[in-house]
Amino acid sequence: MSKTELDVFLLTRRWRDTNDGLRFDLWGQSSFGPVRLIFTRQRANFFVERHVPTHSGERRELDLRSFAGRDVDAVYFSSQRALRRERDAVRDDVRQTLEGDIKPVDRFLMERFITGSLSARGELLRRDGYFELRDPVIRQVEFRVELSALSFDIETHGLEGELFSIACAGVGGDVVFLRRDADPALTLGDRVRLLPDERGVIAAFVDHVQRADPDALLGWNVVEFDIAYLARKAEALRLPFALGRGGGRARVLPPHNDSSPSLCLMPGRVVLDGIASLKSATLSFERFSLEHVAQTLLGRGKRIHHGGDPVAEIRRLYDEDPQGLVDYNLEDARLVLDIFERARLFDFLIERQRLTGLSLDRQGGSVAAFDHLYLPRLHRHGVVAPDVGSSGKSPSSPGGMVLDSTPGLYANVLVLDFKSLYPSIVRSFCVDPLGLAFPGDDPIPGFDGGCFHREQHILPGLLETLWAARDEAKKKNDMPLSRAIKILMNSFYGVLGTPGCRFFDPRLASSITRRGHEVIRQSVDFVEARGLPVIYGDTDSIFVHAGEHERESACLELGRELAQSLNVHFRERLRKELRIDSCMEIEFETHYLRFHMPTLRGGKEGSKKRYAGLVRAEDGGTRLVLKGLEAVRTDWTPLARRMQRELYERVFSGRPHESWLRELRTRMRAGELDDQLIYEKRLRRSLDSYQKNVPPHVQAARKLGRPVREIRYVITRAGAEPADQAHAALDYDHYESRQLAPAANGLLRALDQSWEELAGPQLALF
Repeated sequence: MSKTELDVFLLTRRWRDTNDGLRFDLWGQSSFGPVRLIFTRQRANFFVERHVPTHSGERRELDLRSFAGRDVDAVYFSSQRALRRERDAVRDDVRQTLEGDIKPVDRFLMERFITGSLSARGELLRRDGYFELRDPVIRQVEFRVELSALSFDIETHGLEGELFSIACAGVGGDVVFLRRDADPALTLGDRVRLLPDERGVIAAFVDHVQRADPDALLGWNVVEFDIAYLARKAEALRLPFALGRGGGRARVLPPHNDSSPSLCLMPGRVVLDGIASLKSATLSFERFSLEHVAQTLLGRGKRIHHGGDPVAEIRRLYDEDPQGLVDYNLEDARLVLDIFERARLFDFLIERQRLTGLSLDRQGGSVAAFDHLYLPRLHRHGVVAPDVGSSGKSPSSPGGMVLDSTPGLYANVLVLDFKSLYPSIVRSFCVDPLGLAFPGDDPIPGFDGGCFHREQHILPGLLETLWAARDEAKKKNDMPLSRAIKILMNSFYGVLGTPGCRFFDPRLASSITRRGHEVIRQSVDFVEARGLPVIYGDTDSIFVHAGEHERESACLELGRELAQSLNVHFRERLRKELRIDSCMEIEFETHYLRFHMPTLRGGKEGSKKRYAGLVRAEDGGTRLVLKGLEAVRTDWTPLARRMQRELYERVFSGRPHESWLRELRTRMRAGELDDQLIYEKRLRRSLDSYQKNVPPHVQAARKLGRPVREIRYVITRAGAEPADQAHAALDYDHYESRQLAPAANGLLRALDQSWEELAGPQLALF
């Protein structure tokens, strides 16, 4: 049979032990349809230094060395189970294995430099709905293909109750599977299929997925709730939950710990959760409820609004208004699909996989991404890496430089920002695990005793390639690629600074952060030597006061000139002192027309990471920027947040604010603004886990009498109570002293005023 070569974008990867070696199953999408790649008789391996004895596995001498400079052997096994036994035995002898914790399928791909896609050459077999290649020859290739998606949502009576319906949108068309007996009088439209029981609903959904054959299943909290619920139901009904390609069954693996997510294994399809995908793309929202995100991104939300008890409302719709339930269920599925499209999440996740080797559905994974990129390049330098956690060292490097601020109300504050400071430090000073282990005779000095080889390194080159790719992506306005590259570059410092990385060494992280401190201090000295005060600095930027009465055009010119002069300064200084080229680039980022740096609450010392400013907008108007203040924090009430924002706008624009604040207080006390006094908080633990210290939101949630993930509550004269139930009179003293006064006083004190003084004459009335 003739050989065929296919380009394949990877979707899922799995491995398992067999009697004939390890087997790898890779699923992907090609221009001709879904493809399954099966690799048999594979082996797993780790490394040991040559003097370390082993008792099983096939040992082979290699021209490799450890970070300690000692010769290394590879040890091969026909099963991962056998590898684990021998690895643990070697570790028990107080000897270290090398790269003994790499998953075999990950090593298989990374050693071939395969991240997002591959080319496979072999005998092509046609199966039912997909193509298959067994033991093909593969190589790295750049390949892009349009992936298909099906979004679905289930409606149930609570977390454990009965199943009402499943709605699907996307590939395969819109359809709702509704548990209901056939009724000639009931007309719900062509998109609705009536099924007599839960078994019928789940079976029809599985059949629809198989017929539509999506590459990805989308949902909101989809693994933890929708798939986990359906998997439990299918098991109880003894129904195959075969959502995967090739008849593969979907399985939900519980989280390893409280902070890790549940995982869904589904051959041939990725399961993408909307919340996790948004967070992976570093897109931030006040709340990650579907309603809030949809309203923010799409301008529309759910079809119904419950009165605080969504379970009861869904039950009512099912019993009394099946058309309403169908519309509600289907719109939830559509919302997720539209959010993925509007936020370009598919594009982002594809680019992330192409850059890092992380699968589309992987949450987090910065350490794994670093391994995937760094290890094969390290091996080409003749070196293998240690196991994770083998250094025995504790983190000791400082965080980013945050300068003491000079509090006050200013005009004309310029922000000078280093473009990707930490990655540029790595490139400039050749900070690198390999270069640290083998620094050579003429190294570049680092910090805490570390120094680095001038030429033999890996990470600076990786970053240089990514840097150029990001610049190109920005020119093409390819924001998903630009964002993916930025996240990856910025993650490298965090990876090197955590004991969860096999390359962890405090000298690496310190040589980045302490160098950053040095750069910021030198920048401050340079600017202040010109007679310009620096009022604040934070990690990679400095805030310069240009003068109270300077014209806007003059401030813009000064900002550009300062950035250019600083870049020249660092280029000349590094070339002279260390004989290296500076990759650092400072930019004039922002001109604040008005700016406020508050004091710490209740003190005179300037705050950090909290400020407000007014900038010129693109349309010629002005725009308020708030960082770290109450107005941008979701744990404050809507009234306090709105009040603080408007107070800044009034003060910055010179409009009166005293009478407005008094009127706001009066209206609040009169009960006119009660709907803006609601706290919202997510419950991250079970209610029973709170014993000694029970915060207000937990007190309120317990009064609901049912489990919830989020709680809306108010503070009443009887304590914290659910906002959507009848409750005692609100405690307006609490809201004034704990919400309005603190949110206002930060700015008022800069004007030699206070909330208490402005509202003082009325206090006796209450």
